[in-house]
Amino acid sequence: MPVEVETSTSYSQHRSPRPFAWQRVGPSPTALEYLMYVLPPFGIADTAAQHELVHAHPLGTWIVVDNGEPVANPVPFLLDPSRGEFGTLVGHVARANPVWKTCARGEASLVVFQGPQAYVSPSWYAGKREHGKVVPTWNYATVQAHGVARALEDPADVLRIVSQLTDHFEAGREHPWRVADAPAEYTAQLARVIVGIEIPLTRLVGKWKVSQNRGEADRAGVATGLRAEADAQAREMASLVERPPR
Repeated sequence: MPVEVETSTSYSQHRSPRPFAWQRVGPSPTALEYLMYVLPPFGIADTAAQHELVHAHPLGTWIVVDNGEPVANPVPFLLDPSRGEFGTLVGHVARANPVWKTCARGEASLVVFQGPQAYVSPSWYAGKREHGKVVPTWNYATVQAHGVARALEDPADVLRIVSQLTDHFEAGREHPWRVADAPAEYTAQLARVIVGIEIPLTRLVGKWKVSQNRGEADRAGVATGLRAEADAQAREMASLVERPPR
């Protein structure tokens, strides 16, 4: 069971008395948006690195508040980096899913993209042999995308979005499928039961907790231990431990 508390040896060097990620923002005192808890060693503000994680792990958890209750839906998104300062997320949901109706109220949206993650055993730390003051933890990389979603109901917009996503995820295949390959009457029917979603992003918060708060020997031990694991995520995490983004 991971029990390590996130700490930073360099945290006292920062002027802020608390992590920068706890901020009260919004157009009014009732419109509160709390950002993810991020200590300085783990915060990644590089937009290119954040975009890369979203592109590699496009299934986001779209979260909105509806009638005072948080509602979360898994939605695959395409990130268009050319639209807006932080890009625009493009996706679609079933018309039967009531989440799209929250768009008309201008509710704030949060989309969470989860990158590689892995358990870290304290037996991998050099410190275990030196002093024994080590505990388990969990490494992960994640991006939280903020914005206000808008719904697109026009069939032409829906087909455009479906085509964008299809072309993107089919790219590189030997025989890529295209929306035009399906009968026109079938895609027209499909467009009536789908609602397009676009979220122009106003903020991206990236957190790469990849052992940056450990010493060099401990990090080397973590990377070696992760590479010995059987799953691909652990090996991907090993690479991040060795070369975290900045």
